Amino acid sequence: MTVDIDKTPADPPPAGPEAIKAIPVRHYGRYVSAVVAIALLVGVVYAFAQGKINWGAIPDYFFDDRILDGVGKTLLLTVLSMVIGIVGGVMLAVMRLSKNPVTSSIAWFYIWFFRGTPVLVQLIVWFNLGLVFEYINLGPFYKDEWSDFMTPFLTALLGLGLNEAAYMAEICRAGLLSVDEGQTEASHALGMSHSKTLRRIVIPQAMRVIVPPTGNEVINMLKTTSLVSVVQYPELLRAAQDIGQTSGAPAEMLFLAAAWYLLMTSIFSIGQYYLERYYARGSSRSLPATPFQKIKANVLSLSNRSASTGGTA
Repeated sequence: MTVDIDKTPADPPPAGPEAIKAIPVRHYGRYVSAVVAIALLVGVVYAFAQGKINWGAIPDYFFDDRILDGVGKTLLLTVLSMVIGIVGGVMLAVMRLSKNPVTSSIAWFYIWFFRGTPVLVQLIVWFNLGLVFEYINLGPFYKDEWSDFMTPFLTALLGLGLNEAAYMAEICRAGLLSVDEGQTEASHALGMSHSKTLRRIVIPQAMRVIVPPTGNEVINMLKTTSLVSVVQYPELLRAAQDIGQTSGAPAEMLFLAAAWYLLMTSIFSIGQYYLERYYARGSSRSLPATPFQKIKANVLSLSNRSASTGGTA
């Protein structure tokens, strides 16, 4: 018995779908806007380069002792004013949220007054309060004339710090209100006092909301210190103006002061970024890449792409 075997080849398997070749969309508007922006930047740089400005005077005085002393006093004033502002802001925020109508009203009036008047006006008023208070008398601890007591440094510190406390109060209040009330109720149910609940539970969670605007306030305070030159405090702007008057380069010294402000604000901005990243650990699944990590990733991707291209060739 013979069996016929069909030797006809089987049908080939069906071919899979072709790979889709993605073609990126060309954004011509971006190219045009980039060219326009670069052209404007080149025009501005050319205009300043052709202006009657002695740019060589800026590096000559950039590290002058008077400038460095002004930078140090500016940083000192910024830090101390922010300490007063943050401590006062936390206290005012707690008072504002208090169920006691007296403390809540006092905090509301303080915030209303200091936010409603310009900080420059406050500085001038502090400097001239000797017209109202001829002497300051603290009993057996201290007694002196107001003009000797209210030095330019103390005027600048009180004017900036007390004004900043009003703004920090609203920032802190927003942060405290961002924490769910159930956290406070659970803490009280466990027997924790109100102050301990604030320190251990509420404030650590509120820091995620408080830190970003506080960083902006620090940078803003650094620039606001330039206003204290009106009360004769020798910070950076005052030092630059004094050098400009004696050297005959007033405009150049203003550019020098601007360069120092840009340098300091850039350093503060980097610190703010990493501080925000630290307090975002408990709220984000994955932290955003740091600038150095982004640069490293871009360099590695470019090297891998070039290596693959070379291997293909």
